[in-house]
Amino acid sequence: MIAEEILLVIEDARTQMEKSLEHLSVELSSIRAGRATPSMLDTIHVEYYGSSTPLNQIANINSPSPDLLIVQAWDKSVTGDIERAIIAANLGLNPSNDGEMIRIPVPPLSEERRRDLAKTARHRGEAVKVSIRNVRRHARDVVKRTQKDENLPEDMRFEAEEQLEEMTHDFTEAIDKALDRKEAEILEV
Repeated sequence: MIAEEILLVIEDARTQMEKSLEHLSVELSSIRAGRATPSMLDTIHVEYYGSSTPLNQIANINSPSPDLLIVQAWDKSVTGDIERAIIAANLGLNPSNDGEMIRIPVPPLSEERRRDLAKTARHRGEAVKVSIRNVRRHARDVVKRTQKDENLPEDMRFEAEEQLEEMTHDFTEAIDKALDRKEAEILEV
């Protein structure tokens, strides 16, 4: 039986690890896998009335065909800013602006570019694994401190650390599976 204080620490760690996994899925969805999807532009922020605003909050993004994205700003005066933000994002895309909308042709991926994207996905996955390990380390420190401050039995601390270790392993496995799926999607011709 684990004390309630320690259970709260474990639940907090689980919540933080889940957020890290959600962050990874957002990051992976922005990596292109051969066809044009509006989520490719999710990471782009545009300077809009003095603040950095996500592109999807100031424009409509459509994919009418597998090799084309169309961005239509709700406020036509920011169309040029959107185009500059897309170019500055360095996604390898070349937008064309006609004043009304921005057309973004999405070229087919070369084998080399596919490998680079797979490598990028792996790097992002590793960064999330590091953040999950940091959550585990922080939670272990808090558990140790709580056990010492509250004069709780050491068995309770060991059981909590075991649960944290198991949880970390489960989340790391989930990350590996997500990365394997994304890599297969990217390398699929």
